[in-house]
Amino acid sequence: MEFSSRARQRHLRLAGDRREPYPHSLQFYQDPPTESISLTEFESFAVDRLRLLKVVENLGVSYVKSGDTYKTKLQTELRKLKFPYRALAEDDYDARRKDHISHFILRLAYCQSEELRRWFLQQEMDLFRYRFHELTDSLRQKFLDHVNLSFEAISEDLKNELANELYTSTPGLSMTKIKEQMFYKVGLSDAVDLFRARRVFIKDGFAFVPLKDIDALVLNNYRKSLSKALALTARSLPSIQSDERLQPLLNHLSHSYVGPDYSVQKNTGKISLEHIDALSVKSFPLCMRQLHKALRENHHLRHGGRMQYGLFLKGIGLTLEQALEFWKKEFIRGKVDADKFDKGYAYSIRHNYGKEGKRTDYTPYSCMKIIMSNPPSQGDYHGCPFRHSDPDLLKQKLQSYKVPPSGVTQILELVKGMHYQLACQKYFELTHDVDDIGFSLNHPNQYFAESQRILNGGREVKKELSHLGNSQQKNNSQESVNSNSTPTSSNTTTDAELEGLEAYFTED
Repeated sequence: MEFSSRARQRHLRLAGDRREPYPHSLQFYQDPPTESISLTEFESFAVDRLRLLKVVENLGVSYVKSGDTYKTKLQTELRKLKFPYRALAEDDYDARRKDHISHFILRLAYCQSEELRRWFLQQEMDLFRYRFHELTDSLRQKFLDHVNLSFEAISEDLKNELANELYTSTPGLSMTKIKEQMFYKVGLSDAVDLFRARRVFIKDGFAFVPLKDIDALVLNNYRKSLSKALALTARSLPSIQSDERLQPLLNHLSHSYVGPDYSVQKNTGKISLEHIDALSVKSFPLCMRQLHKALRENHHLRHGGRMQYGLFLKGIGLTLEQALEFWKKEFIRGKVDADKFDKGYAYSIRHNYGKEGKRTDYTPYSCMKIIMSNPPSQGDYHGCPFRHSDPDLLKQKLQSYKVPPSGVTQILELVKGMHYQLACQKYFELTHDVDDIGFSLNHPNQYFAESQRILNGGREVKKELSHLGNSQQKNNSQESVNSNSTPTSSNTTTDAELEGLEAYFTED
């Protein structure tokens, strides 16, 4: 993607012809932007689109995509993030420009692996489907012409003339629906699947496709176009990777966590060591409950587990002194004596609290980091159970924690669809006996804080609530393991910026 000469765009806008660069509110994103943009704008556009795509993912799993709730919530998000949401808007140049540029920025960031490409493609498809469906009849035809799809809407006279043939050849439509539905004249080569399934009327080498099926044809064309574009973009990665500034920025974008920073400034010293066992059962997410159980049983955790669990405990309020006591008592019950612990393990605990080395104060891992970075190997207990556990073992674990059979099935279905954070959210709902928690889980410490809030009758729980709003950069840039996560659904209500992005745009 090349950004050059913004003067031409500014001239168009000053001349009053703001729609010329983007004649339609919807597009296939076939032509990359050619203007210059500031790093601030680059950051803002990328962050907002990533937020939007995460909302699309979360809504797509939580609601029926054709339902009113889904449409209302998605339109609200589009308006809030200032993306095109009204097809008839005449003065939405800025929204169309943002939509165009932000798509290409994320295309660069999400072309880097098969898993990233698959996620990006699915969310962009769902967003496109919603926006295409919202077009009026006339704008839909203009869009089809704009993207060179020769799908021509037939006249009412021709539809009435062919009404009987359309009725007998189009399953699922009554004669009344036939008269209400718009039909399109499509080349047979574009409707092969409908023809094979005997779901379309054919005449003179053309298929007469109802609007409900034209959506699928357009989406199929868009999928092919975007899939090819992602593959081509991936081939250009070597040239991008040679850019020492751009590559880290794009890597960070594709691994970013959207949500609040759970620091310990208001929690320190509010948790008693004697309460940890009980809290692990009622308020720990499954990943931390698994780590706590393994620590109690084996009296040891490997480095990945100590980092993940230790920072989580720090986040819920353990002081440095409490952490040293907690870990030492447990380790010396195993094969580590007190002297070995003081020499080999105490340093790393003090390091996590910013008392050693560069004096960097580490923050707890987000779900996004846990899900894909440093996957566990044999003998490890860190990671995300929904992402890294064998489904049969996960099923046994859920059953042992008294999750009802129907709930186990729901969780395993979400895991199968790679919606790991939503699976954790469902686990939260089932173990706290709530139908809808009303937020998206994206951090283990958020899980703990919300659990304590519910268990305390909705009151503010001073000792567990995490301080919000600080940059998550220290969490990402200071870790001893590399972050290589895949995106998952996020907290759509927070106004916190993406983890650490600002530092990449402002550093020299």
